[in-house]
Amino acid sequence: MTRAEAAPAPGPSSVTAVFVRLKLSLLRNGLRQSGGRRAAFVTSLVVALVFAALQLLGLIALRGHAHIESVIVLLVAVVALGWAVMPLFFPSGDETLDATRLVMLPLRPRPLVRALLAASLVGIGPLFTLCLLVGSVIALAHGVAATAVGVVAVALALLVCVALARAVAAANVRLLSSRKGRDLAVLSGLVIAVGAQLVNFGAQRLGASGLAQLAPVGDVLKWVPPASAIAAVDAVGAGAYGTAAAQLALSCAALAGLLALWARHLTRLMTAPDGSTLNAAEPSARRRGAGGLARLLPAGRTGTVMERSLRYVWRDPKTKAAWVTSLAIGLIVPVFNALQGTGSIYFACFAAGMLGVQMYNQFGQDTSAFWMVAATISDARDAYVELRGRALALLVITLPYAVLVTVLTTALLGAWPRLPEVLGLSLALLGAMLATGAWTSARFPYSIPQEGYKNVAPGQAGLAWISIFGGMVAAALVCSPVIAVTIWLNVSAGGDRYSWLLLPLGAGYGASVGWAGLRLAAPRTAARLPEILTAVSKG
Repeated sequence: MTRAEAAPAPGPSSVTAVFVRLKLSLLRNGLRQSGGRRAAFVTSLVVALVFAALQLLGLIALRGHAHIESVIVLLVAVVALGWAVMPLFFPSGDETLDATRLVMLPLRPRPLVRALLAASLVGIGPLFTLCLLVGSVIALAHGVAATAVGVVAVALALLVCVALARAVAAANVRLLSSRKGRDLAVLSGLVIAVGAQLVNFGAQRLGASGLAQLAPVGDVLKWVPPASAIAAVDAVGAGAYGTAAAQLALSCAALAGLLALWARHLTRLMTAPDGSTLNAAEPSARRRGAGGLARLLPAGRTGTVMERSLRYVWRDPKTKAAWVTSLAIGLIVPVFNALQGTGSIYFACFAAGMLGVQMYNQFGQDTSAFWMVAATISDARDAYVELRGRALALLVITLPYAVLVTVLTTALLGAWPRLPEVLGLSLALLGAMLATGAWTSARFPYSIPQEGYKNVAPGQAGLAWISIFGGMVAAALVCSPVIAVTIWLNVSAGGDRYSWLLLPLGAGYGASVGWAGLRLAAPRTAARLPEILTAVSKG
């Protein structure tokens, strides 16, 4: 018998140690690749540690506050939610999230779960979460029993957060490695933008009404793992041992359920075939639905261009992310300000402005495929039809959206008499942005990289700034006559009686300047086709 045959099979503990060392090796080797990665890692580590130290001191300072339990359980619940969604939006942040890389190894799911769980505790995220949980226990613990329970609660809550992230990643690993998964990662900017607005709105409400508003939310979340584990510390300090035991039991059950779910998905990943081993067959229903969009659009080149532009919005990750972000922020800014009672009816114009920006750099979204469009443009007439089709595709979404946001903002503020003038101003602004966007698309085109999170190719940042911000300033100047009439009617005596005229005035002015802008941009587009093709193909 050889030494290799006599050697015992590696046990679960040795597998766990191997995976922990593997995680450390991945971190170390990643830092060796470049100075930029080392600088980014060190910067992230320092920022995370500083922020963790500040929140630790802040939680300790709140010790003894009347509503500290509500604050802490809400904070822990938000952190757990972050652990659940981050693998979906940043799948490339941790190489060990992709369990499909382990399918060829002779490992059973349960030892693999234990090993991956231990390896997952290595990193900046677990360290930050640990500091937050420790600060939470220090703020809530009163007495020796509560402190002892706090030690268990910290470990239990941290394991629940990590297991939650791993279970979500394992359940969606096929999605994360597909094109749709990359689309989802690009849309993370939308979640950050919307989340920032929600946090701002909540902070303002708390600043006005105090932390007492968190009590109803805290009463619910203290029974939701892993916040229930931390809430058990406060229950023990208050002498409610039965409540504390139930809350700890909920977190233990959640951890067991997540580990079982994780193991089940790992088993499926290790044994079930994926799409690469199956014959791809397009559903007949999809084939029957082909061409449905084309039937609703005009015939000829205009309809073809509109269909292509709308399909970009639906299928291209970068274009989709830009549109969805603009749609969300264009609604959030006026509506949230109206809900807070501090908004103005004119904030409704923000919707038209956010979507009007999509007219800028029209050819950049085509990237190197623009050569197929350029091959069909032989004169200014062809260029005009191309630009008109792109503008009409934008209006299909923007016009009803701008009307909807304006009416909703008006209803929230109760300013119905001002609806015609605000809507007219929005339409005039939209027409001005269509005009300037068509011109800057031909004069200052730039490439949009298809991979990664950058929206501008290296070396073209100046072109992007000139195109977008210069075009927005130009749009404001083009729209200035309607703005001047609006101001004059609002300051003059009896001007309110004629404010309804701003709706047809703004609509007509927006249509006129939009048409004029397309006409002026068409000859320049036809003349600069080689330069445009070179600029948009750099990504």
